Amino acid sequence: MKKLFIFILILLPWFLSSLVPVDKEFYNSLVLPFFTPPSIFFGIAWSITYFLIAISIYSIFKTYNFKIKDIPNSYTRILLINYIANQSFQPVFFLLKSPFLGFVSSIATFITTLYLYEETSNIKEKSTKYLNMYVLLSLFATVLSVTIYILNAR
Repeated sequence: MKKLFIFILILLPWFLSSLVPVDKEFYNSLVLPFFTPPSIFFGIAWSITYFLIAISIYSIFKTYNFKIKDIPNSYTRILLINYIANQSFQPVFFLLKSPFLGFVSSIATFITTLYLYEETSNIKEKSTKYLNMYVLLSLFATVLSVTIYILNAR
């Protein structure tokens, strides 16, 4: 039961940005590229991705017997930076209505995801498999974001 509680504590913060309301009028007013998936795609893909990220983090924590102070600072630092970059997209894109800042958030998420992948690999190679979807989805989100920004630049 304790392990489940720890896993849930790791998982839940990743869904924090989903509390930011999506301004559908703003989104629908944008020129979107032909490869934009249906809106439901994002909810499903990111939910699965967050679950896989949580498994990876849990695995790292377990490697260190859940002693956070023993986890390398380089891992915790990049995990925190990546988390902040990831969570910033919804507020900057939908609340500030800024495709440019959405792109900046996406590129920051993608770059820090690559570093997170590397740091995870240095600690426990097996845990990186749970981050593969994150790397691919953050790359796709970056390409989509830059395209939306370019198509809507005024």
